[in-house]
Amino acid sequence: MERIASFNVDHVRLLPGLYVSRRDSFRDAVVTTFDIRMKKPNAGDYLTTTEAHTIEHLGATFLRNDPRTSESTVYFGPMGCRTGFYAVFFGDLESDDVSDIITEMFEFIASYQGTIPGQSEMECGNYRDLSMDGTRERAREYLEVLRSLDETTMVYPA
Repeated sequence: MERIASFNVDHVRLLPGLYVSRRDSFRDAVVTTFDIRMKKPNAGDYLTTTEAHTIEHLGATFLRNDPRTSESTVYFGPMGCRTGFYAVFFGDLESDDVSDIITEMFEFIASYQGTIPGQSEMECGNYRDLSMDGTRERAREYLEVLRSLDETTMVYPA
């Protein structure tokens, strides 16, 4: 089998940031996958499953309800390694193109009050594993990264 592209990223040198993970084309459509890397890989500090699950619910709700991204969002979900998320959008995009909306999404998560969207047995397959405990703090930590993006946090290490 061929090695997938994400396994070719140097996870030793990879920092928290906002990266273009890949671009894919099908017929006339281009989709861009973004690596929303919240935690340094293999550093022993990971998102808990509850934090990742809660960010997934809030982030997907935000992106699918914002008029700028409601029609262009293909997917938003966690990485299995619990160091971040993938966001997939229609379009041939760069990190600069989405940094403002991703920042606003994490501001929304950091300040969220109320019932978590999809937090019922009917709406979610693991609805008990949702909580704002720790989630706001993880969002605030990542906002610091988003507010200081540069080439080292927007371009995968060579």
